[in-house]
Amino acid sequence: MILSLAARVFGTDAIALLRRLAAAGVRAGVSEINRHEREGGR
Repeated sequence: MILSLAARVFGTDAIALLRRLAAAGVRAGVSEINRHEREGGR
């Protein structure tokens, strides 16, 4: 619902950008967690 409303207001470009940012954030978070686990001495 919110995405369709945002698409109407901002256009599909903004939706694609938001999704790309979200994917990049998830990837960065996962790599950060993995880095901390490696440094944890396991």
